[in-house]
Amino acid sequence: MRQAFPLDALTLDRAQDESLHRQLYRALSALIKDRVLPPGAGLPSTRALAADLGVARNTVVAAYDQLITEGYLLNRCGARPVVVDLPVGAATFARSASTSAGRGLSLRGEVIMSQPVHHGVPGQFAFHPGMPDARSFPFNVWSRLLARRANFAGETLFGTYHVAGLPALRKAVAVYLRTARGVRCTADQIVITTGAQAAFDLLARLLLDPGDCVWMEEPGYFGAQSAFVAAGAKLAPLRVGLDGWQMDQPPHSARLFFVTPACQHPLGVTMRMEQRLRLLEIAEHSNAWVIEDDFDGEYRFQGQPIPAMQGSDQSGRVIYVGTFAKILFPALRLGFMVLPPELHERIPHALSTTGQFAPLLLQAALADFITEGHMTRHLKRMRRIYAARRQRFHELTEMNLGGRLTLISREAGIQVVALLREGLDDRRVAEEARRLGINVLPLSKHYRHGHPEQGLVLGYAACDESQTEHGLRKLREAIDRSAE
Repeated sequence: MRQAFPLDALTLDRAQDESLHRQLYRALSALIKDRVLPPGAGLPSTRALAADLGVARNTVVAAYDQLITEGYLLNRCGARPVVVDLPVGAATFARSASTSAGRGLSLRGEVIMSQPVHHGVPGQFAFHPGMPDARSFPFNVWSRLLARRANFAGETLFGTYHVAGLPALRKAVAVYLRTARGVRCTADQIVITTGAQAAFDLLARLLLDPGDCVWMEEPGYFGAQSAFVAAGAKLAPLRVGLDGWQMDQPPHSARLFFVTPACQHPLGVTMRMEQRLRLLEIAEHSNAWVIEDDFDGEYRFQGQPIPAMQGSDQSGRVIYVGTFAKILFPALRLGFMVLPPELHERIPHALSTTGQFAPLLLQAALADFITEGHMTRHLKRMRRIYAARRQRFHELTEMNLGGRLTLISREAGIQVVALLREGLDDRRVAEEARRLGINVLPLSKHYRHGHPEQGLVLGYAACDESQTEHGLRKLREAIDRSAE
């Protein structure tokens, strides 16, 4: 006895954005996979099904054609299509997929999945650490430069050329770094990356073998920590306090050092010259690479920005990493490395293998933004804005949160560290703040060894005065709730 076609199982909704033939295709494929339509069952003719569903015949033809193409139906000349006998596993795959989701990761994959992250929530500007004020960015200028490049790019900017970076941008970055940051480099040493984190990931894979030791700042940037751990490295703590870096007991076996000397992440302290020279001396003795992360060095509110440590390197072992996320806006996803001559000639091979090269169209617009002076003007303007916001943030914090936390005052960076009073747990405070719509980062997240300090990392740059006042009131509420 022939089985009746389950017409009632087919529902089409003209109010949906999805086309009717795609809805019909999905419904029929589900019936076949679930074996509601058994193998060998014939489908209605396209005219009959179109009449039953009240749709055009072409809608049914398109759905049948797709099912035939994908192998759900067998097309027979002069006859209605019939259901193919699919393997049983195909029918149960959708139901069993959730039970197998935890299988299949490598040990490296498990490590990567377990690393700490912090992206914040859209719209919660107070107090996302390291977040610049994107509302003050000259998007009218940027859109004009981007449109101009798109209109007159030709094929050069739409291929996978110049994997180490567009020559015009590499030259512009080299000129900027030599004049503004004291970096000794040529354009050939510049490598454009999709942000600083991509640089850390690539360098970890290129420079470290499983089991190698990295002398890593603690507290330190957990993004870099994660890249090194994911590469199989072991971290040895380079202790950092308010009085600087403690380099009295360096690990003898370290293959790589990681430091943020211009504005230590997260404490904001600056490495003194004698400490810089001592670190370079230890690296020379250990034959180790040094990664200098200059994520926030442009923002200094007393005196001039501190020159990069790379400028004092005499042996070509310092790899300088920078980003445009703080100067421009994070979603641009453009950063750069300055590689020693020993590395930069072969880097295109690694970039091609990993796919970590940035879109050329964005690079071209950024090159124009720099060479035409827009970045310098924007940076000068933002220094004035951030200096005023920083001062007001300190005043309002003392007024609203005095006795609950203590700000560590430093003259650099667009974020500050606040130490919590004894007895408070910074992760609990951060979670309470998140529930209240405030974006803060627990200081303890930056530690991997020993007993972490309890505090909060607070970004002030993206908040105007009213947002700061509102955020501080909510943060006070979060602290009081966590103390209950």
